[in-house]
Amino acid sequence: MRKLLNWFFRNRETDAITVVQTPNLVLWIVIAAALLQWLWLSSGQASVVLTVVVKGGLLLWAADEIVRGVNPWRRCLGTGVAIYEIMTLLS
Repeated sequence: MRKLLNWFFRNRETDAITVVQTPNLVLWIVIAAALLQWLWLSSGQASVVLTVVVKGGLLLWAADEIVRGVNPWRRCLGTGVAIYEIMTLLS
């Protein structure tokens, strides 16, 4: 079990255990848009734009993690976020 967990969380670039990372530019934009959306309780065009930025940004971030994630955990995290966002878009 220890070997599996080590493989799952081991960063392939630095050889350190990586569970979370500093947000990249796309994720910072998503965070800022989500905060604005939360603070700006509007149902107008600005709210629609912010929703598109948040959901589109999360899908971009997820795709980046799936393709370039530093370990299987990050790839699974990206896959989970992508599945969640697609399911919420379809419902």
